[in-house]
Amino acid sequence: MRLGLDVGGTKTDAVAVAPNGTIVARTRLATGWGPDAVVQTILDAVANLQADPALTAADVRSVGIGIPGRIEPGSGRVEHAVNLGVETLDLAAAVAPVLGVPVRVENDVKAAALGAASLRGGTLSMGYLNLGTGIAAAIVTGGVLWRGARGGAGEIGHLSIDPAGPVCRCGQRGCIEALAGGGAVSARWGRPGALPIRDVFDAADGGDAAAVLVRTDLARGVAAAIRVLVLTADVDTVVLGGGITALGTRLQSEVAAQLEASARESAFLRSLQLVDRVEILPAGAPAAALGAALISTEAADEREVLSHG
Repeated sequence: MRLGLDVGGTKTDAVAVAPNGTIVARTRLATGWGPDAVVQTILDAVANLQADPALTAADVRSVGIGIPGRIEPGSGRVEHAVNLGVETLDLAAAVAPVLGVPVRVENDVKAAALGAASLRGGTLSMGYLNLGTGIAAAIVTGGVLWRGARGGAGEIGHLSIDPAGPVCRCGQRGCIEALAGGGAVSARWGRPGALPIRDVFDAADGGDAAAVLVRTDLARGVAAAIRVLVLTADVDTVVLGGGITALGTRLQSEVAAQLEASARESAFLRSLQLVDRVEILPAGAPAAALGAALISTEAADEREVLSHG
């Protein structure tokens, strides 16, 4: 068995994956705040899975952890996971001695990309576009995560597509994230509410001019990200995931309208059939946790190579 954990800002989703790729157990619990609490959350999630009748501690071969923030290449160290209260933490070193199995740590969006590709099946190329507080992407081809030369493949949120657009937190204007990131959209909307992105769409449906502008910019940013993924990597499919996709067809139709508008102006873009290449990850799909479990296999394989060295 391989265990995979998606450590999010509010909850941690964990799964146990059989050798054939089937998810045999799943647990979810609140994520603690700060380094010590994050470590304890991970240990509690693993304990919950091991208590499931479908597996025992002896069944566990490896553990993978998907977590927000920058992962130092080749290490289990996470940095700048601000939504978890973690500035720097050698996560693998903190949990592996307790768990007694190899542990692999990966950025949560990259893990989700691999999990989404596995859930879809097949070996074709796929771009995963995460629409959450920020915007990030990852690419999977032939079932393998493409990290790029320095691990930055798919980091498209800070591509500027409108020099006259809103100021981004990175200092540029008109970044994809400044237009479509949940944090930026909420700030531009500036009205109180538990679900500001949904509020923007509701108000836009009601004819609010400010909301229409914000919604249009959001869709414009997502459409631009889709074009970037297709034009740079020529992926077969772009899968949309992240919290904003809870809007479902309301989001998809706005993005499709933007893609169709650009296709009307360009025979080249029409030939790419972008609308047909976009999917939304099903609600509740454990993509990041599954991907983390798949990534954990790398750590287990490395240990086997060393033990037989």
